[in-house]
Amino acid sequence: MLDGYTVNPGDNPWDALRQLGDVTVYDRTPTEAIVERARGAAIVLTNKTPLAAATLRQLPALRFVSVLATGYNVVDTAAARACGVTVSNIPEYGTRSVAQHVFALLLALCHRVELHDAAVHAGEWTRTPDFCFWKRPPVELAGMTMGIVGFGRIGRQVGELAHAFGMKVIAARGRTCPPRPAYRGLAWRTIPALFAQADVVTLHCPLTETNARFVDAALLRCMRPSAVFINTARGGLVDEPALAAALRAGRLAGAALDVVSVEPMRADNPLLQAPNCLITPHIAWASLSARRRLLTATVRNVEAFLAGRPVHVVT
Repeated sequence: MLDGYTVNPGDNPWDALRQLGDVTVYDRTPTEAIVERARGAAIVLTNKTPLAAATLRQLPALRFVSVLATGYNVVDTAAARACGVTVSNIPEYGTRSVAQHVFALLLALCHRVELHDAAVHAGEWTRTPDFCFWKRPPVELAGMTMGIVGFGRIGRQVGELAHAFGMKVIAARGRTCPPRPAYRGLAWRTIPALFAQADVVTLHCPLTETNARFVDAALLRCMRPSAVFINTARGGLVDEPALAAALRAGRLAGAALDVVSVEPMRADNPLLQAPNCLITPHIAWASLSARRRLLTATVRNVEAFLAGRPVHVVT
């Protein structure tokens, strides 16, 4: 395991995995140490440590890679296939946790809870002549339109929550037609139409070679000045300078992000200085419940590979 700390910082033991064979866990692995640490291993587990083509070609003993995430863009799958290495991911483990975080971000934008809490603790409520005050009026979600790009498991769960809040739900149809949700009223839109019509746009699609930075200046110009943008998928989907510019120009009411293009976030990322931009450190997936499901699914991936019947194969 090349980068086990975020999965198990001490509360999610590796015991079940250790029952399958000799296991070495590294909390973190710098790029220059990947080959040295993985050399001789038949199975490598990774969350965000990249396995590039040049790296894979230096690991002749490697037969299986299990990515401890749904997104598997950290592995050069074409190179893995050429090297005879099977790659599996975890299709589902954090659906409810991520969807819940989407609404934590959205409600933070709507109610500015921390802003008002800070004002109260600073004594502003004790000094006001009125029984209430606000820095910005709260925003009610009922009747607004939620636009979802990526209508897989997480996107559908976000749609369920949006519907429960009284929102209308529109989604961008992908290459396959996903199952219809339990609620009524879902409408399909093209991506430009979705960005133009939605009060809230939220991303739940994987990052691929064809959609990198697709949320660019032109697409952001489609959005209403009162709309907000949320990304809990992958930072590489967004042209970050363009998003920062849109926020500075007031072309968006706000943005909330759990992911950025380079993680850990660089000090020169323009979003750090953008107004009305909430950023959390890629934690939407990280509830203990979700991490336990992640580890259980990883054990099953390894068991299936050892039995000669690999599952969740992405190569």
